[in-house]
Amino acid sequence: MKITSIVSLIIIISFFSCNKTTTIEGLWVVKSVVVGDEEMTPNARWTRFNSDLTQESGNGRFQHSYGTWKLNQNSNELFIENTNGLDDINEPFVISINENEMIWERTEEGQIIKVILERSSQLPETYGDKILGLWKLEKAIGNGSYFKESDKREINDYIFFRWDKRFVIESEKDRVNGVYNVHGHKPEVELIPYGGQVKRDFWRIQFEENQITLKLLNSDTIVTRQFRRIHKFPE
Repeated sequence: MKITSIVSLIIIISFFSCNKTTTIEGLWVVKSVVVGDEEMTPNARWTRFNSDLTQESGNGRFQHSYGTWKLNQNSNELFIENTNGLDDINEPFVISINENEMIWERTEEGQIIKVILERSSQLPETYGDKILGLWKLEKAIGNGSYFKESDKREINDYIFFRWDKRFVIESEKDRVNGVYNVHGHKPEVELIPYGGQVKRDFWRIQFEENQITLKLLNSDTIVTRQFRRIHKFPE
């Protein structure tokens, strides 16, 4: 009698445990996207499936898509409709779930698409999220735009990356305003200044704790700018 009760209890627990771990509902972060033989993983892409069959997607803290979802339990086909997006003309993804990992697969234009997602309790950060804020120049190597070459830490030059994709640079050279774009797949930022006094350029971003280093791309010489995060404008 006792053995039968224990076996029954194990079966019940296993049943509910499987239902919990295999549900699609919740927040999923994209860990890998492979198109044919090429990896094309976006930075900090996520999707959230809600119990009311609504869904939303985004990159980092920015939600850019929303709509509905439906899962065919017999065929494991996932149908996603974005209310504010384009119609998906491809076949639905066939999915498989293993505890905290989910795999989507389908064919697009003759190429096999494989997406691997992972459960998460919080939104990931994009390179654009990490670069936001006020940064004080600590070191400048090489002669380039915006900042004079210097290794003096007491200078008050800074760059301010605003949430609205605009930047402000205050330096011994000049004050420059413009807009910036952070690459969706790589740690790179494009600075596009207003006016014609400074040309647009591209910088590689190296992230450290409360510090970033920008390295000028497509340059014959080494040009780097090292910054430390601050929380008020230098006087």
